Amino acid sequence: MSRVAVITDSASDMDPARAASLGISIVPLLVSFGNETFSAGVDMSREDFWARVTAPNAPIATTAACSPGTFQIAYQKAFDDGAEAIVSVHVADALSGTIKAAQVAKQAFANREIHIVDSQSASMGEGMLAELGVAMANTGAPAGEIAAALERRRPDLQVYLALETLEYLKRGGRISGAQAAIGTLLSVKPIIEIKDSRVETTERVRTRGKARERLVELLAVRPIERLSILHTTQADVEGFAEQLIPRVPGGIDRSKVTIDLVGPSVGPHLGPGCVGAVALYTEGSRTT
Repeated sequence: MSRVAVITDSASDMDPARAASLGISIVPLLVSFGNETFSAGVDMSREDFWARVTAPNAPIATTAACSPGTFQIAYQKAFDDGAEAIVSVHVADALSGTIKAAQVAKQAFANREIHIVDSQSASMGEGMLAELGVAMANTGAPAGEIAAALERRRPDLQVYLALETLEYLKRGGRISGAQAAIGTLLSVKPIIEIKDSRVETTERVRTRGKARERLVELLAVRPIERLSILHTTQADVEGFAEQLIPRVPGGIDRSKVTIDLVGPSVGPHLGPGCVGAVALYTEGSRTT
């Protein structure tokens, strides 16, 4: 049994059952609809979240980091369950206050070993790093070595998503109103990239079909070690998966591909109809 516990947060969009099977603990972040606030994955499932978002006259969903106390509870449980050290992998510090909450919580365990890793990504970008951490922990690797390896692998992550509209990113303050207005005015399908802690609009494509073809071109540029096909509600995710998977250079083992529904911590910024993927490229395949 590994003595290094791996913890992530609900912005990882990890399937709860999969995370549990791997021994990964998920700290719930907060999502609010008007005056109602929920803990993602605890009293607000992914399915319940999208049912609310798409309901008529639904209030705008907003997100927030959890309190340091929530992290303290998660860290204490890991130690109580026998962990000797913790590797805590989280959504990009530039995109959320989550890491700051984790760092405050860490101070309550001054005599224990806790490594906090900024994924510089979101969704299954951080989820994949957490999975890599578990794989290393299961081989007996020490926590410090695991944390360093995950930080080394961050440049191999790439996230591209095709959105129906930029409106949801604007509501969450991730892009400017002017950027969103341009997309609406032109009736285009924006493609966004999450890379190095930044969310940027990289392309604007005229139709949904062209947007998905462009996603494939952007993602299938070198060998992929792990692939997560991401989607929100009202998206033909299976069709997109069948477009992308055969185009991966050198092929990819289907056991290394997951299809993941975006949850309450990331979904409010994307909106319905979004599809895309997270690629963890094979180490050493980066071009200069």
